This record gives sequence, C-alpha cells and structure tokens, in this order.
Amino acid sequence: MNGRPPIFAASPAQWRTSVAPVTYPGAVSVMEARVGAIVAGGDKELVWWLEHPALYTAGTSADISDLIDPGRFPVFKTGRGGQYTYHGPGQLVAYFMLDLKTRGRDVRAFVAGLEDLVIATLADFGVSANKRAGRVGVWVDTADSQGQKSEAKIAAIGVRVRKWVSYHGISININPDLSHYGGIVPCGISEHGVTSLAALGVEANIKAVEAALKENFKKIFGPIE
Repeated sequence: MNGRPPIFAASPAQWRTSVAPVTYPGAVSVMEARVGAIVAGGDKELVWWLEHPALYTAGTSADISDLIDPGRFPVFKTGRGGQYTYHGPGQLVAYFMLDLKTRGRDVRAFVAGLEDLVIATLADFGVSANKRAGRVGVWVDTADSQGQKSEAKIAAIGVRVRKWVSYHGISININPDLSHYGGIVPCGISEHGVTSLAALGVEANIKAVEAALKENFKKIFGPIE
C-alpha cells in the first residue's frame, strides 16, 4: 500500500463535533444509519466527537456481576466489543464510522491504530501512555502518595464492524468524575484503576484534546474534511 499503514485511506472522512451532550440511544441510531449508508455506497465515512450524559454501557462480553450499582446511572446494552464502561461529562467520546474495505480489511490493525491515535495525542500533553499485552485500551503508569507503583486506564476502546464498516470507538478521560466508575468493574478489570488527564495533573479542556486528536488522526488514518 505504498508504504502506508493499512488503516490509511486517500478519501477524506467527515469530522463532526456535537457540543451538547448526546443520549446513548440517539448516538447508536445515528451510527447505525450512517453505517448502513456507507455500506450502500451512499455516504462518506464519519468521525463523530461528543460527550454523553452519565451512563453505563455493557459490551458483548459484559458479565452482570461486574455491574456493582445498577441503580446509579442508566445502563445500556450495546453491540460493541468489550465489557462495562462509564460515559459522562468530562470524557471525550469518538465514534468512527470508517470503511475498512478501503483500509486494508484488518480489524486488529484498525484497533491498534485507534490506540496509537490516543497515545500520540496524550504525548502532545506530556503524558506517556502505552498499550498492555492482552488488554485493549490505553494505560499509564501511576504511583500513590507512598510511591507505590500501579497502572490505570485513561482511554477505553470498543468497536463493532458490519460488512467491513466500523462503528463505536474510543473514550478518553479528560476531567470526568472518576468516582462514577465505582458502580461497575471497568472493562472487567478489578486489579487496576482508571485515571484522567486532570488526575494526572494535566490541565486540558475537551476542545484542546479534540484539536490534537484531529491532527494525529490525519497522520494515522488519512485526510478529513
């Protein structure tokens, strides 16, 4: 592919930002309609950035025992991969409706590209993040006040692919209320925590993070409009 990674495409994807919080059922409805249109050849690829009101989602591998406090927030079953996660204010969510037929037909490369997108963007804010073998998502090394080392997830990834068109995507913790993760076992992993840019001492707003993501998207996935 002329030296390009398999996730790169020459045709530009549309870039959309929603300022007001978007309900989860509303977002799923938009994604499914757009995926259908892309499959039919009647619409362009779309990257959609938004925030959700506080809620939990259960991926296709979710274990009901990981839902600790089902009455805290609404819980939505979803077709994305993964287990339980939290969405809410202060968290930047991106949904990627991309045609993988034009991007190498490699779902693993696509997921790795999403991880690379987040890692490169966090580096722009001085945060060293990386992947973990056997765990999807993006992680950072942390330490408590006594210097005890640990690790925490700063971004979750869960995707679905229909007829080689992707949807769902990533969530990055900018400055959410991390206590809201207490109602679930995030991604089924109880031995590690979750964190955010704010918890790491990084002052950044969602608009700035989205701008950085936009530039890194172009480097990894190709042009946008």
